[in-house]
Amino acid sequence: MEHFEGLLNRPPPNNPPDILPARKDLPICCEPPAREEIAKAAKQLHANKAAGPDAIPPEALKIDIDVSKDILYDLFVKIWKEEQFPKDWKEGHLVKLPKKGDLGNCNNYRGITLLSIPALDWLLKEVTRGKRNGIQWTLWNQLDDLDFADDIALLSHNHDQMQNKTKLLRDTSQTIGLRIHPGKSKILKVKTSGSETIMVGGSQLEEVSEFTYLGSIIDDKGGTGADIKTRIGKARAAFGLLNKVWKDRNISMRTKIRLFQSNVKSVLLYGSETWSLTKTLTSKLQVFINTCLRRIMKIKWSDKVHNNILWERTGQEPIDKETGRRKWRWIGHTLRKPTSSITRHALQWNPQGKRGRGRPQITWRRQVEEDMKRGDISWREAARNAQDRDKWKSVVCGLYPEIG
Repeated sequence: MEHFEGLLNRPPPNNPPDILPARKDLPICCEPPAREEIAKAAKQLHANKAAGPDAIPPEALKIDIDVSKDILYDLFVKIWKEEQFPKDWKEGHLVKLPKKGDLGNCNNYRGITLLSIPALDWLLKEVTRGKRNGIQWTLWNQLDDLDFADDIALLSHNHDQMQNKTKLLRDTSQTIGLRIHPGKSKILKVKTSGSETIMVGGSQLEEVSEFTYLGSIIDDKGGTGADIKTRIGKARAAFGLLNKVWKDRNISMRTKIRLFQSNVKSVLLYGSETWSLTKTLTSKLQVFINTCLRRIMKIKWSDKVHNNILWERTGQEPIDKETGRRKWRWIGHTLRKPTSSITRHALQWNPQGKRGRGRPQITWRRQVEEDMKRGDISWREAARNAQDRDKWKSVVCGLYPEIG
């Protein structure tokens, strides 16, 4: 507790931060929340989330939406008019989660604060949503960084730009009591060479050939091979944890396959929507899945059961069909985002420059365009069809028909 008190309760900075002032003319709705908004937010609460000091789990609010919205409506309107939060909403349970390294070192723990569900799920959405009850923004012409919570990735074309950005980030962060941890910050050069280093306050940042960002492996070659290798390793570990389940004769085969889908395959295919799959990578994924299914079904290699029969018995399909369907579902989801969305811009981004000599590499974009050519669909048609979910389902099924 003393560690987190010193970490979080830092004194205010002596000098005001040199950052742009907040805009005061943002299109924010100033009306009290409507019952329909509260009901919609309650329905979207995720289950199995830890409760805060009020000990109210999200499931309790979802049991009877009508009752919950009426109770919360009176509470929210009172808070809105009086401009005073309940005392419980200002408190939270601090939970420490171990990270990598020596667990005797307090710096190797991540502090998570559990807030009351109504405060967390409703109030935070007021300032993070880009809709009626949020703040709208537009995309700048140049993408300088990618941010998710406290994970910041700076992007630059050359060393000098990156050094200047890093210094600016460090200096600005210090004015509001934040620090860049040199030991946890990495430098990744994608398809480039050079021995220049990046410094932060006299400390040299480590240059790596790959690192994990938001659960996916990014390497210096810009491919997906390293990420797929890691996903297979994680899925193999998840499969091993369920060995007793696979061997249990009292559990039906249907239940075992469903557990495989939810606990193993979901781990394996995390982030597969953005993979650029070669025949070699597809084969590695398929071999792992087939091996798992044969162990679950207790089929030996000497039994000479063809893969097609194995898939038919377990309700599976070739992995390239499943990853293709996942990819196109995600494309539809992205095309339904506002035109200012960064993911939508990235989807149709056309990088400039010259391609190197030799055979063109297999990229995500090229694979998507091959699918579009096969389905006789253009980007404009895709963007239009994606707005209608039923039409988009037909597009996806046309490209990758489902089994059964």
